[in-house]
Amino acid sequence: MFDDLSEIDAAVVVRCARTLLRRPLLRADGPDGELLTLVYRHRAPLQDLFARVLGYRLVVERRFARLHKTGPGPDDSRGVPGMSPRGYAYVALTLAVLTGIGRQALLSRLVSDIRAAAVEAGMEVVDDVVDRRALTAALRHLVSLGVLHETEGTVDVQAEALITVDTDLLGRLLTGPVAEATSPEQLVALAARPGPRGVEHAVRRRLVEDPVVLYADLPPEQADWLRRNQRKEGALLEASFGLRTECRAEGVLVADPEDYLTDLYFPGTSTVARVALLALPELLESEPRPDGRHAVDVRELREVCGRLVEDYPAAWSKQFTDDLDRLVEEVLELLRRMGLAVLSDDGWLVNAAAHRWVPVPDGDPERDRGTGRPAPVVESWSLFDEESA
Repeated sequence: MFDDLSEIDAAVVVRCARTLLRRPLLRADGPDGELLTLVYRHRAPLQDLFARVLGYRLVVERRFARLHKTGPGPDDSRGVPGMSPRGYAYVALTLAVLTGIGRQALLSRLVSDIRAAAVEAGMEVVDDVVDRRALTAALRHLVSLGVLHETEGTVDVQAEALITVDTDLLGRLLTGPVAEATSPEQLVALAARPGPRGVEHAVRRRLVEDPVVLYADLPPEQADWLRRNQRKEGALLEASFGLRTECRAEGVLVADPEDYLTDLYFPGTSTVARVALLALPELLESEPRPDGRHAVDVRELREVCGRLVEDYPAAWSKQFTDDLDRLVEEVLELLRRMGLAVLSDDGWLVNAAAHRWVPVPDGDPERDRGTGRPAPVVESWSLFDEESA
């Protein structure tokens, strides 16, 4: 992989590559910015690595590095936490307005131009709390990216401030081919198209970006290619990015031993994550379908969540124990974002990979303590125990 580099330099390149995967826009004054000097020093092998392995373009300058990753396509499980669809619309409109506003502008003028652009784009603009929150969230997101700087005052659409625009970053922010697209749907499709090597780059991108890649979710040609090359790809991803792969009959699971590239943890410490984990044994009791997935009855899941709330009343956040329907929705959404569940035309399905996390309880529910009854024994098994040929 890095035949021309010393062992130390190769390790530095892998560290920088991992950083860029997590921070596609790496700035000297941003998170992990201390590594920008190393990225600049090793920019040639890094650019070659990303181009060859993933088909990504890497731009490295003194002040920042920009990794142009592929778009997520129709996958809606990725995004900025708390950003509403209206907020995303305002991000796009703000970027359009910034191209002609100059290096500095008063916030009031910027807001006025953004709302004028929204009206021109056919958006209904009402100056209410929801609209102001969405616009403020969009502006603050661009501040966090370093595109906007609060020179005087802070970003608040109800107050005045002087905003400075980093035009160099602004020009590098977009990755989708805006000039080629004639509709939003086409832009999403074009941004998610595979790299120069077609199937090879498309599958590797999935492996790097998704924790669980199932053969059933891939087009036939991609699934066949991954089955033939799963061992070789596992070694390549470990050498390039320090990722570990588990190749099984249903697909491939990719994990980061250091959790640096993990953006969503499971199991986790939140109420939703713990309830989802404890609910897995009953969700996986049904007979698996030919593709290894288990059908989930949402009403039964609600009963499971209700029993868990009753059995361990002091363990959960009150906002969920008072609203079981919301808890069920959050549990299913977490499993979906982790790649452990999917919503199909037949309803919710739990993937075979979920067997990997089936827990074994080590104590009694609080309501059973002192009754002398033995603790329930849940026999866990895993389709991830049997490696594919």
